[in-house]
Amino acid sequence: MKHFCSSSVSEDLGCRRGDFSRKHYGSVELLISSDADGAIQRAGRFRVENGSSDENATALPGTWRRTDVHLENPEYHTRWYFKYFLGQVHQNYIGNDAEKSPFFLSVTLSDQNNQRVPQYRAILWRKTGTQKICLPYSPTKTLSVKSILSAMNLDKFEKGPREIFHPEIQKDLLVLEEQEGSVNFKFGVLFAKDGQLTDDEMFSNEIGSEPFQKFLNLLGDTITLKGWTGYRGGLDTKNDTTGIHSVYTVYQGHEIMFHVSTMLPYSKENKQQVERKRHIGNDIVTIVFQEGEESSPAFKPSMIRSHFTHIFALVRYDQQNDSYRLKIFSEESVPLFGPPLPTPPVFTDHQEFRDFLLVKLINGEKATLETPTFAQKRRRTLDMLIRSLHQDLMPDLHKNMLNRRSFSDVLPESPKSARKKEEARQAEFVRIGQALKLKSIVRGDAPSSLAASGICKKEPWEPQCFCSNFPHEAVCADPWGQALLVSTDAGVLLVDVLVFLHSRPLEALQVTLLFHLISSSALFMSLGKDARLFVFRLSALQKGLEGKQTGKSRSDCRENKLEKTKGCHLYAINTHHSRELRIVVAIRNKLLLITRKHNKPSGVSSTSLLSPLSESPVEEFQYIREICLSDSPVVMTLVDGPAEESDNLICVAYRHQFDMVNESTGEAFRLHHVEANRVNFVAAIDVYEDGEAGLLLCYNYSCIYKKVCPFNGGSFLVQPSASDFQFCWNQAPCAIVCAFPYLLAFTTDSMEIRLVVNGNLVHTAVVPQLQLVASRVKFNQKICTRFHLETSWAEASSDL
Repeated sequence: MKHFCSSSVSEDLGCRRGDFSRKHYGSVELLISSDADGAIQRAGRFRVENGSSDENATALPGTWRRTDVHLENPEYHTRWYFKYFLGQVHQNYIGNDAEKSPFFLSVTLSDQNNQRVPQYRAILWRKTGTQKICLPYSPTKTLSVKSILSAMNLDKFEKGPREIFHPEIQKDLLVLEEQEGSVNFKFGVLFAKDGQLTDDEMFSNEIGSEPFQKFLNLLGDTITLKGWTGYRGGLDTKNDTTGIHSVYTVYQGHEIMFHVSTMLPYSKENKQQVERKRHIGNDIVTIVFQEGEESSPAFKPSMIRSHFTHIFALVRYDQQNDSYRLKIFSEESVPLFGPPLPTPPVFTDHQEFRDFLLVKLINGEKATLETPTFAQKRRRTLDMLIRSLHQDLMPDLHKNMLNRRSFSDVLPESPKSARKKEEARQAEFVRIGQALKLKSIVRGDAPSSLAASGICKKEPWEPQCFCSNFPHEAVCADPWGQALLVSTDAGVLLVDVLVFLHSRPLEALQVTLLFHLISSSALFMSLGKDARLFVFRLSALQKGLEGKQTGKSRSDCRENKLEKTKGCHLYAINTHHSRELRIVVAIRNKLLLITRKHNKPSGVSSTSLLSPLSESPVEEFQYIREICLSDSPVVMTLVDGPAEESDNLICVAYRHQFDMVNESTGEAFRLHHVEANRVNFVAAIDVYEDGEAGLLLCYNYSCIYKKVCPFNGGSFLVQPSASDFQFCWNQAPCAIVCAFPYLLAFTTDSMEIRLVVNGNLVHTAVVPQLQLVASRVKFNQKICTRFHLETSWAEASSDL
């Protein structure tokens, strides 16, 4: 075989046991409380986040990472049509899918941030939502509309899509994109005195306290509503019918208007304060500022009668410590959103608290829009708009559209008159688009990242160059202590020290640092017809380096080959801190299970003990069994069982499916079937949530989280769970790294960063000729990449 690769560059990067817990994002409780008259009220089911299992824990400043505070799915990364299409030359198409449902397709060729990396960007507008992808640009290969739709898994349609030439289509498509949600927000702020248990009491507070005013000053600026020209959040800016003043701020490009209970109109005759409830009761997110000691009756969502508010942020101020404590209530249908609260959720730095609170509230409202109630309403609106636009365009299909035209076609061979007509159309197209863009900016509906966030922080993925002008082409690498083992065309190098000499580079190198063991081992494969798995003791290599001995040749490695591994094309190692080291080697459709030897002397606990070190590290490993599969795997990952006595699993990907294989019985169970004509399997990443195994299945543009249920009679079940989620990458990744709390997807010229807990996007970066080289998650999490700038090497900061 000509090409060999490890199961995944990121295979050893699953989250360690105990790192990932959804309890950090709260647990769902059925909340019950009593009103002022002692009547029991049901508040419904809410996810409660308090940052600590002990509500009355000592309020000491919690340790948390500022770098974990990110806006999820930020508009300046997700509003593609406004950013990359509107006011630029691009093409738009209309068509019907196999079910006769209309769709629109927009395509443009752009160079993000002037990085000299031209990319095709495409947006598919359907009644179920929008789908976005980036496709690589090739000056020699024409990209057809059919190939773009195929990349979006739309291979069957009623008729060939037709191009829309009318420039006014930009206005309609901009309206479609705005259905994803507003870039501006309105949040309620309710002042509650100590002992108040009903919304009538809270809304009847005519004025606030000094700490409450201090909190409002922290949130934003007090503005005069009459004559206000910015985002008004539904407040009256002409006749003072909704109050004279309000609180307003701008955060990372988002305008935020706060509906403050004590600033809204107050009526002595109306005990229910309907005018105040009309605004705050119709806000998706409400901040409740509650006075009093922690021992006072706590706030419960049942105290507020609102069917619209899904998220409550309870804020308490401690005058003695000058600190804020935060607690979040989220209706159970709201998907998980970050950032997770610190433990305990106490903030002594007020500016950090403001940053955290605003990000949490913005992310919370975005997450609420994905609940069934809001999502169904948005889809109905989107379906109506698409069908209406389709009907309006139908009469002009034969006049203003062409049936087939590749995106890269610019009519170079057309007659001179046709070229002039096309140039005039494009000029008018750009003029109208730029006018629409300017109008959106003036109106305040434009996604922007120009506004400062308030705290200048260094993001964990910012690179730090540690080696420039590296003379060799790297195939793969793995960390060894603070050094890096790199497989190159000149052999395997340890930074600048030659370790092994090979005629060809090793395309699969993996170093496993065993936890609290006397020695460590390096495992890797050779190439060619004699492909085998080799094992070396790193301590012996270290002695050779210290003695300045020359590197090992291929013949020197013969004594280090593991038996029965000849012909292997894939292998996987469990790298979590489990009981024993396990290796699975794939030879065509056969799996060989190999483990490190251990013994259990009498009178010793069940903890595994290593046998004494032998002269050859090969003797420390033993062949266990062989498992036959129905096909040759292309991705393979080891999954630890949920308990010591449980069987372990192997996740394999082949054909159009992911299967789970029981290591003890060899029995295979279907995990996920891929509904696509062509499948490019990328990775199956093990993520342990509260000690239970879960898998991120990555293929094509998709990533799906599946939780593996406990074993049952030697088998297991994979059932739909509330924690399951799926998303689509904007680009088809070559490799994926899991460095909790982040997922990093790498292509040849970009990096896309999402959150493990929900798949939400937090950042995208274009890096010309990017190559993932190595990664390490244990302790200091670092990702090593190579990019075109003088073939430099860089790593993410240790905060990652």
